[in-house]
Amino acid sequence: MDPVETTPADTAETCVNTDATATADAAVSTAADVAVPTAADVDDLVSELLKPLRLTGVFDSRWHVRAPWAIEGDAGVRCAVLHYVTGGGCWLTGEGRTPIRLRGGDLAVLPTGARHRLSDHPERRGGASLCTAPGTFGRLTSGEIRIEGNGGPESRLLCAGLHYDESAATGVYQALPWALVLDRAQVDNEPLLRDTLRLLAATDRPVGPGDRLVTLRAFEMALVLAMRHLLREAADNPASLPVLRHPGVGRAMTLIAARFAEPWTVESLAREVGMSRSAFTAAFRELVGASPARHLTGRRMQEAARLLTETSLPQSAVPQRVGYQSAVGFHLAFRKWYGMTPGEYRTGSPSAA
Repeated sequence: MDPVETTPADTAETCVNTDATATADAAVSTAADVAVPTAADVDDLVSELLKPLRLTGVFDSRWHVRAPWAIEGDAGVRCAVLHYVTGGGCWLTGEGRTPIRLRGGDLAVLPTGARHRLSDHPERRGGASLCTAPGTFGRLTSGEIRIEGNGGPESRLLCAGLHYDESAATGVYQALPWALVLDRAQVDNEPLLRDTLRLLAATDRPVGPGDRLVTLRAFEMALVLAMRHLLREAADNPASLPVLRHPGVGRAMTLIAARFAEPWTVESLAREVGMSRSAFTAAFRELVGASPARHLTGRRMQEAARLLTETSLPQSAVPQRVGYQSAVGFHLAFRKWYGMTPGEYRTGSPSAA
């Protein structure tokens, strides 16, 4: 159920469940009728996805393996996974997914840490476990792992589990494909990404005071650079990314990302992207997995949380900054979203009530 709102001026939530009155608009708009996302729109989408993703922990390991071998990756919780092939090659497979061939220099990004497997053959099962559970970060450090197999072809991998703040995972981010791949040529075309990955994969990378923080920020930069490249390419091939597959929904996502404080309604968003209200709502739900109103609320709550924890802005000024004209409406929506009041969120100490 969408967050509670108290005044029509506050957000689109007040009119989200009135589709029964819009049956005359049921015809689906064609792609030609819908505004196509521009390069600036894609940059806005990239910013929405990546700006909030401050990593809270990282566990990385370097693998030297000889066939036959397999590495099972558990399902991450609020975790992105990176696999960088520094030598040889392997197969990346997921449950019910078509296997993906990875070669030397390729980088695979699993934005939400889907359960997967790396192996020398797509049908290989079992093997070592790649643990990305949050609790491991306090106990494990970066290390090297060897699997000798039966002396078959050798491959070398840099694997990392990158945990991020739960509140940073937007609806758009959760809607990304289970795996995104940059081949060697694409990595080489991003010199900063290439050099960062090579440094992280080096067995003799510098170690000293603050090394864990440096490693964390380096992986964060690698994730941002990789995702930026992938999303910009997706703008030229919308079919490769569900969020951008439908031009109207992609455009609406970027509007919400950049202009979330405006007094949007479902009708005004649909009108802005050239669609009927009912067709827009149906397409948005199908591609994003949430209603336009809920996604807008999520974006506003994300920004409110950032303002409360990263700035000294008075709490009374936060509602208007994130698109709420009513302080009461904001308070109710925030409490429903996070399970605590804005004041409790800022101090990090929810009351017993």
